[in-house]
Amino acid sequence: MIIATLLAVFTLSLLSLFQLSLALGAPMGQFAWGGKYKVLPRNLRIGSILSLIIYLGIAICLLSKSGSYQIIQQGTLLNILVWVIFVYLVLGIFMNAISRSKRERYTMTPIVILLASCALTVALA
Repeated sequence: MIIATLLAVFTLSLLSLFQLSLALGAPMGQFAWGGKYKVLPRNLRIGSILSLIIYLGIAICLLSKSGSYQIIQQGTLLNILVWVIFVYLVLGIFMNAISRSKRERYTMTPIVILLASCALTVALA
């Protein structure tokens, strides 16, 4: 469970850097948000900032559940949050898999599969 947590947090850190780059105007939009824009418009840049917040929340929940870094107290709420994260990531797999952007499909789908697998491992532990 610790390895799954650390792998997820490392992956989320890389995704956070990617989303921060997008929010700051880096020309990598073809890998995110449907791949329609090379440089994201303002509304999608805000979406990238929201993604950063979501990634932070996911990391906090997984670290807490695994006992690696206790921020949220162990218990029913944390268990529910980790399962909600797993479902969110499974939905993310499907959303990335049907993206019109070939780059997003082939890059982000495997990444989200990895994250969902890590979340499932933590949830079941």
